[in-house]
Amino acid sequence: MSRRRGVVAGCALGATSGWNFGNLGGIASELAGAYGVGLATIGLLTTAMVMTHLAIQIPGGKASDRFGPARAGAMALVVLSAGNALALAGPEAGLAVAARAIVGVGTGLAFISGSALVRESGGGPLAQGVFGGVSLAPGGLALAIVPQLEDALGWRAPYWSSLALALLVLAAVLALAPAAVQRERPPGARAGVVRDRRLYPLAILYMASYGIGLVLANWVVELLQRHSSMSDGVAAAVGALTLVLVVVSRPLGGWILEAHPGLTWQALAASIVGGTAGTIALIAAEPAWLAVLGALFVGIGAGIPFSPAFTGAAVARPDAPAAAVGLVNTAANLVVLVGTPLVGLTFSLSGEGRLGFAALALLWLAALPVVSRPRTAASP
Repeated sequence: MSRRRGVVAGCALGATSGWNFGNLGGIASELAGAYGVGLATIGLLTTAMVMTHLAIQIPGGKASDRFGPARAGAMALVVLSAGNALALAGPEAGLAVAARAIVGVGTGLAFISGSALVRESGGGPLAQGVFGGVSLAPGGLALAIVPQLEDALGWRAPYWSSLALALLVLAAVLALAPAAVQRERPPGARAGVVRDRRLYPLAILYMASYGIGLVLANWVVELLQRHSSMSDGVAAAVGALTLVLVVVSRPLGGWILEAHPGLTWQALAASIVGGTAGTIALIAAEPAWLAVLGALFVGIGAGIPFSPAFTGAAVARPDAPAAAVGLVNTAANLVVLVGTPLVGLTFSLSGEGRLGFAALALLWLAALPVVSRPRTAASP
């Protein structure tokens, strides 16, 4: 029972982090009107959050390793609440950017401590995969739910919803999570994770799945609208598959690692090849069935490596498991931060986005040597 409660609390932390990645998108135009700015400035609210989310990964992992994931997770929710409360103060763009930067510290710490809490509560690779799916899905839910709250709450709807969720999950973490134990650094432990070369193959693996997959998901609808005969609604539905399927494929990768560890490296190799093939199919865009198949391959390929990458990082550094996971996650989020605007720029070049997607396909395939040997798929 204690194990299940800890896993549930960890997943709740991940879900809270994920919600804040989608809570603004559904009413971006309404926010722009309330703040008196353009949509580009509203985009800065997400950029500010992503930058601090990325920056806190390794320090947050160290805090989780030192003080325990329950304490770190509770602190994350306090920071999340403070950031969203600050955003409620008034419709000022500068204030909102500062508030979202604070929120990013909370989301980053919540994600990394949630993953650690699942692991330290006894959750295996499958539970880690479920955590990955649960942490991603709320971003999509927020896109659908927040606009329904806008009539009653106005431009404050994203912030009130995030604040309410953070406080609710804070109560759940305090009630469900096992007692926090402060840790001492074990004798002979390595100095840090940044120079640990064993972690970089896992970082590359996760960069080529989550990192490239999310960059692709940000632009796939635009690509299909320009290069296929699909209606805008159909293009959006096909594009959504690249993210929706990750909610399923992340637990699938964890199940393979847990139930059939000997097959993990083959599954990882297949996910890389499938993601590459799916990206090429999306570049072609026609016929429609090929684009749908490409989106399916991308969604499955982007999710399977999640649990092996996180589990492998924790196994490689038992003295600093959360910090090791933080390094892996930092690398992938850096790809998202840099890659998203770069691929966007290729829509103004010849091919209208196809050059950017071709580069993503090549980068995805370039990660294949990382998973060419069984030792890459670390198993607990």
